[in-house]
Amino acid sequence: MTETGEPAVTLPGVPKQGFDRDDDNTPLPDLPPLPADPRWRVAHLPFLSAVSAALLLCAASVGFFAGGPASAVGAGTGVLIVTISYTMSTLVIAWADTVRPALLMPLAMLTYVLKCVVLGVVLAYGVNTAWTGKIALGWGVVAGVLAWTGVQAWWFTAFRPPK
Repeated sequence: MTETGEPAVTLPGVPKQGFDRDDDNTPLPDLPPLPADPRWRVAHLPFLSAVSAALLLCAASVGFFAGGPASAVGAGTGVLIVTISYTMSTLVIAWADTVRPALLMPLAMLTYVLKCVVLGVVLAYGVNTAWTGKIALGWGVVAGVLAWTGVQAWWFTAFRPPK
């Protein structure tokens, strides 16, 4: 039968195209079970947020002593940009992994592209301004990336997820 209820016609010597919905009796594949406690995916966020807050204060202090208030704001803003973007990525990836693991890669890539575009717009705008804190902003981004990546790598090698 076709979708309209008419009988399917097959011609001799012509291979059948498509499929008949009545012939498809194969079961759907089993999905892997979700972990009992998915909170381990975001267990590192409080510690990383505290490290980022400390780094923000240090970067702002170094920026202030190196170049004044504008550099303090720039360095602190650079660290804050990294903290917000990495936290957003972590939350999106953790959510996707608990809801539907098949969404993990597309959402992670979408988040990554979105972060790169936003950072590119911020940096493109910042390069064309006469603001004296733009160099400190760049150094704040570098410090934030190095600190977050290092601490997160340490966290995941030191603490194992529950089985």
